[in-house]
Amino acid sequence: MRPVQLLAIAFGSAVFALLVGAMSMGAFTQQPAEVIAQAWTVAAIIAGIVFIVVLLFVAMLLLVVDPADVTKTIDRPILLPDDEDDAGKR
Repeated sequence: MRPVQLLAIAFGSAVFALLVGAMSMGAFTQQPAEVIAQAWTVAAIIAGIVFIVVLLFVAMLLLVVDPADVTKTIDRPILLPDDEDDAGKR
């Protein structure tokens, strides 16, 4: 996964969190201006937190995967033991 794709996933999640936070706080209702401004402020803080959390979480998950394992083809059943010796022990 390229860094741009990682940033795009985090940005998309942050935009979704921004919209959900703004709607749940009443940013699109007929209320006083200070209530709407507070709703957008809280929604922006939520979006920033979501951006950072998703970015770190997906980056940590990508560190677990070995790039050589992604392109390697598997010609045997995955759930069976690696050697025949291991099969006799069970």
